[in-house]
Amino acid sequence: MLNLNVKKFLFFLLLGWVVISTAGAIDSFTISDIRVEGLQRVSPGTVFNYLPLKVGDQIDAVSAREGVKALHKTGFFREVQLKQEGTVLIVEVHERPSITQIDFVGNKIIDKDELVTNLRQAGFAEGRIYNKGLVESVKQELMQLYFAKGRYGTSVEITVTPQKRNRVAVTFDINEAAVARINEIKIIGNKVFSDDRLRDEFVLTTPGLFLFFSSRDDQYSKDKLEGDLESLKSFYLDRGYLDFKIESTQVSMSSDKTSIYLSIALSEGEQYSIKEVKIVGNLVFTRSELNKLITIQPGDQFSRKQLNDSRRAILDKLADEGYAFASVAALPNIDQQNHTVEFTLDIDPGRRVYVRRINISGNMATQDEVIRREMRLIEGGWFSAIKLRRSRVRLQRLDLFANVEIRTPAVPGSIDQVDVNVVVEEKSTGSFMGGAGYSTEDGLLLMAGVEFRNLFGEGKGLEIRIDNTSAREEYKIIYKDPYTTLSGVSRELYAESEKYSADEANTSSYLMNSARLGVNYQFPMTEFYSLQSGLSVEKLSLKSTDTTPSEYDAFINSNPEAWNYKITSGLTYDTRDSKTWAMSGGVRTASVEFTGPGSEIEYYRLFLKGSQYISLSDTISLHGRAELGYGDGYGELGQLPFYKNFFMGGPSTVRGYRSRSIGPYDDSADPKPIGGSKRIVGSLELLIPYPGSEKTRDKRFAFFVDGGQVYTPRDDIDLGEIRYSMGIGFNWLSAIGPIGLSYGVPINPQTGDQEERFQVSMGFIFN
Repeated sequence: MLNLNVKKFLFFLLLGWVVISTAGAIDSFTISDIRVEGLQRVSPGTVFNYLPLKVGDQIDAVSAREGVKALHKTGFFREVQLKQEGTVLIVEVHERPSITQIDFVGNKIIDKDELVTNLRQAGFAEGRIYNKGLVESVKQELMQLYFAKGRYGTSVEITVTPQKRNRVAVTFDINEAAVARINEIKIIGNKVFSDDRLRDEFVLTTPGLFLFFSSRDDQYSKDKLEGDLESLKSFYLDRGYLDFKIESTQVSMSSDKTSIYLSIALSEGEQYSIKEVKIVGNLVFTRSELNKLITIQPGDQFSRKQLNDSRRAILDKLADEGYAFASVAALPNIDQQNHTVEFTLDIDPGRRVYVRRINISGNMATQDEVIRREMRLIEGGWFSAIKLRRSRVRLQRLDLFANVEIRTPAVPGSIDQVDVNVVVEEKSTGSFMGGAGYSTEDGLLLMAGVEFRNLFGEGKGLEIRIDNTSAREEYKIIYKDPYTTLSGVSRELYAESEKYSADEANTSSYLMNSARLGVNYQFPMTEFYSLQSGLSVEKLSLKSTDTTPSEYDAFINSNPEAWNYKITSGLTYDTRDSKTWAMSGGVRTASVEFTGPGSEIEYYRLFLKGSQYISLSDTISLHGRAELGYGDGYGELGQLPFYKNFFMGGPSTVRGYRSRSIGPYDDSADPKPIGGSKRIVGSLELLIPYPGSEKTRDKRFAFFVDGGQVYTPRDDIDLGEIRYSMGIGFNWLSAIGPIGLSYGVPINPQTGDQEERFQVSMGFIFN
């Protein structure tokens, strides 16, 4: 057998002989014409374009060989010969076949489109020249696709079938094989922690008891293994094992390529504690201010996480003051004999940085000013990381953009300037809506409306809406201007009309017609505090029915019609990252609603509300909310009007109980809820996004516990009367508004309570 080097030598010797033989018979002459023979698909112009010879050139053996090489190099021809016929140069070619068809047999896991795309990227596609030398690399490309899916036993056979007109059909016969799963993860050298405890840090795992529920984590991936090894290292370093190291890793496979075995050898080393943490360098802040940011103290067990958290806290504080390019180096001094470590945090703040320009892009409909007025950074001002983060939150809270990104590249050639590049992705802010739906609170819903949340690109809002349910018929016109003044005072003007039948809403029967015209203002006091104030004029009409309880009749007879002047005022503290779908932050509100002196029905209602979102990960959060409400009459009235009573139960308060069913009932033969003047309600939810909606935040699940109760003026607040429920919900921010489904199970129902476990509030757009 000839060795590989000898074979290569003979191949190139033969190739050289072919080139010489195809061109060596030509004598030197001046070309008067060039004729191409043997073409089938390639045009003569293509040959003339690549041939380094033209009419009028002097040709000899050397230039003839160069011409043959140039045409071979195109890949279009498997053979090229140059011949002489007088002073005419004859170019005789034999074309390579073209690929007329590509077929796949046996592919089930990967569809044909994906296979074709990968072959095209490798230069192998229908209509292209068939290159036999490319076949093996294409075969390997397909096999790599299957290897990436854990199917290491996959094989590929290629069949080439000649077709008419010098074409070929290529068929890939694929045996996809079974998925190779990790059969064992073996850890060697651990003494302090058990194998099971260390394997808990791994993403890679062995198959579960039921393969049906197995994830792809039991399929080997080099990237996942590297990530797991880093997690293992972090696990030890966060527990003081400063000398920990991975000695070796071995990956082996069974002969049938269906089982993989991982073996990881490690050295734990000794556990270290902190001897001292010192701060040196240009501190900028006082030493005591910086020491408060260091969470790891002398005597503590060493933790890389705590050390990095301390460094990050110092960097964040420096960045908040404009030192965007600061560095904090943690320099260790290890005492191996006593197993202690001393760290010196060397602070280099660099130059204080200011903002050169704020550049805005991606806003096709929204005016730049709408974005700029939300920025807490200003051009020519000092850079601040905390103001940068706040700017992004404020832009997200506008609800005009599907995504907001802010980048701060350094200005080329400058050491103390950055540009702030704001990139937004606009979402639809104008829509015509018409639909039908059903709510367990209000029954059948018919609605129509038009909404503009970014009127003329100025961030202003206009909404005209009609909602018609079995209990309520509403007409609304609302105009919002978020920046009535340059200081950010917002104003809302509204007009609305309502017809309400309480009997259809599962409460004691009465009829009410009302019309309101009003204005609301919001005054920003600080970045997070704001003051709300509103004034409206209301025309109210009340009417009894045959089933109106006696509790209501006397009031209706005394006040069948009334003009009221309603005043609202409140103080709000709001740190949420989004108004519509928050992941972190919270809101606290103390507010009052009352009718002013001179109103024909005089009353007031007080509210204390709180809500908090705690981010547990990038996509999962915990949400808690609570509300206290109290109302009463004043002047001659002496009691809260019944139509302003608080109610409890249903999707918006305590799920699992029928809407408005918790609390006091009237004394009629068919008792109905009458509500109360005092309310307490709370909820705790674990919010998890629906798969695929992590970025848009428009769909998510909620695992909840609710509780609440209402009380009459005669009742004291008795926490023992609170009704509780627990369950699961699904919420969707659709084009027609929030849609919710929930299944709640009452925890402590009492005799007479009306349960309603499955509840829905949903709509369907039909135009």
